Amino acid sequence: YMVHPDAEPNAVHRWLYDLEKADKLRGIVTQNIDGLHRKAGNKRVYELHGNIHENYCINCDAEYPLEKITGSTGVPRCDRCGGLIKPWVVLYGESPDRYTCIGAEREITGADTLIVAGTSLQVEPAASFIEYFSGRNLVVINREATPADAKASLVIHADIEDVITAVISEQNNASE
Repeated sequence: YMVHPDAEPNAVHRWLYDLEKADKLRGIVTQNIDGLHRKAGNKRVYELHGNIHENYCINCDAEYPLEKITGSTGVPRCDRCGGLIKPWVVLYGESPDRYTCIGAEREITGADTLIVAGTSLQVEPAASFIEYFSGRNLVVINREATPADAKASLVIHADIEDVITAVISEQNNASE
């Protein structure tokens, strides 16, 4: 399945939330549609490709939770007008929400440090957002090489969850 309604935030999501609480993280720009950054507690999240937890009628704009989609048989229909219900996700060929893009652009432009993690930087238009960054520190964490590796201050070719788990462990050891 593409939809995992019972998915929970992992160590990376929780670490990002801790950074936001400590006022060390301005925002998150993500291509993920799972809503886990918000579920972890982060407030300033720019979901470029939308969120499966938000759904709407394409005729009357009535809003529906994910349960309306997962609990229906066949194509989900609006209770008000009978129209099709669609998730607020960007499908291939569709453009991301303009206001989400403006917010993401603003966050990246104003950042001193940008961590690009868990993405090959191959999917547009999200891949081009890195061009807005003019800060001091570009950190790339991805299993494989990315087009941004040559511009980065630090490149780590590994799984993001493994890297952040090691960072958390090191922080805990340093504070003891």
